[in-house]
Formats: sequence, C-alpha cells, structure tokens
Amino acid sequence: MTTGLTCYRHPNRETGVSCAHCGRGLCPDCMVFTPVGIKCAEHAGVPTGTARVVEGARRFGIEGGGALLTKILIGINVLVFLWQVGSGGTLSQPYGYPYLHGALNGILVANGDWWRLFTSMFLHASVIHLGMNMLFLWWIAAPAEQALGRARFALLYLVSGLAGAAGALLLSAPEATTVGASGALFGILGAAFIFERQRNYVLGGGALTIIVLNLAFTFAIPGISIGGHLGGLAGGALSALALSRLGRAHAAYGRPGLAGIAGVGAVGIASVAISYWAVAGYV
Repeated sequence: MTTGLTCYRHPNRETGVSCAHCGRGLCPDCMVFTPVGIKCAEHAGVPTGTARVVEGARRFGIEGGGALLTKILIGINVLVFLWQVGSGGTLSQPYGYPYLHGALNGILVANGDWWRLFTSMFLHASVIHLGMNMLFLWWIAAPAEQALGRARFALLYLVSGLAGAAGALLLSAPEATTVGASGALFGILGAAFIFERQRNYVLGGGALTIIVLNLAFTFAIPGISIGGHLGGLAGGALSALALSRLGRAHAAYGRPGLAGIAGVGAVGIASVAISYWAVAGYV
C-alpha cells in the first residue's frame, strides 16, 4: 500500500515515518532517533531561528572548514576594495580603476559596458558600506551555503546579483551609479524565504523577519538602492522555486534536474534582458 508520503530529502522514496516536529517524511537514511521520537536532521537538537544563524557563523569561524565559498566571496570583495583605495579612492569616497570601470551606471551600460552588471556586485562605496555588507554576508551566506551546497549557492548568488543590477537600473535615474553586494544578499534572503516555506529551514525559520527588517531599512535610509534590493529579492526567490522545482524537490538533497538548472538560468537571462530594456533609451 502506498502512503503518498515521501522523504523530504529523497522525494523518490516513499515512507510511513514522519518527523515528530514538522511532519516531513523520513526515509531510513534521514531518520534521527531522539528521546522524544524520530525527527529530521533540522529538528534533532539543532538551534533554530536567530540562534541557528549565530551558531552556524560561530562554528564556521572556529572550525575553519565550512562556508569556503562565502569566505572566498568576502576575500574578493575586500581585495577589490583595497584595489579601489590603492588606485585613487579613499576609505570614504569611491574612486579608483575598478570603480570607474566596474560600477553600475545606466548610461555606460547602454553604451556597451555590459560587464558592469556583474562587476558592480563586488564594489563598495566606502569601508563602512563594505564592512556592513560583509558582516551580513557572513551571517546569512554561511548557513545558506552549508544548507544548499557550494554549486547551488554559487548559482543563486550570481543570478541574484544580476537580478539586483536589473532592479537598480529599472528604478534608478540614468546617471545614478550603484555598487554593492546587497542585491545578491537580498537574493539569499529571498531564496531562504521560499525554502523555509517548503520546510527547509535554511536560516532557522527567521528568513521572513530578517527580510522585513532589512526592507524597513531600505526604504527608511536615503541613498540605498531600493531597486537593487527588490530585484535581488525577487531573483533569489524565483531561483529557489526553480531549484526546488516549485517545492517538489529538496533544495539541497533533491535533484533540480535540467528543468531546475534551466529555470535558474532563465532568471539570469531575464535579468539581463530587463537591464537591456531599462537602459535602451539612454544611448
């Protein structure tokens, strides 16, 4: 007799056992036996909410073996900022070779500088801007990378950054210049929100709260790219839906298949197309 219940990590395996905490199906490989019943890995004594995010970042910092891609991204952003300062910029004023040739600007993109859609996500306007983004990157990207795996996390980060650039170009004046990793960061939050609605608690169940707080800051503080944040958020959410095949596969353990990867690619292509449309009249 078929139960209709499948393992949340292995959707192709039917099971009659579910987590005592969240009710998700568990195959024998995914069962964790606890004093209060059988649970999934996420609920077998693992911290939840903000505690999980903080604990994850602390553990990675002490053990040094996790979140390799997150550490690489932080290193790239820091090195690029040092390059900015060393080639004419200051700690509080953006300038220098990478900024002049890599910052996002609608008029320059319209005239052929399409690489700015990518390079702008590694540039920052000041050391404070860099510090805040890198701290936030460490807090949310380390547990997200651990939950999703490096390959899926890298794809999500890249596409979210492109979506953030599209949003910035769409809602900014032609002469406005935008830099920063926040589009990609909001993409991680958008993806985490979708995954957590599917009971994959990437940020320990706190994704929605973190999104609301950061959107409040986005609209309250002048000078922040509203379009960049909203674009990244939408790009990350759509990418998460594609990777999980609209909830039919687990974000990390299920196979996204060709359709899932193609879906994420489509989000990236759509982001570039929206950018093209947004600046088409600036030539």
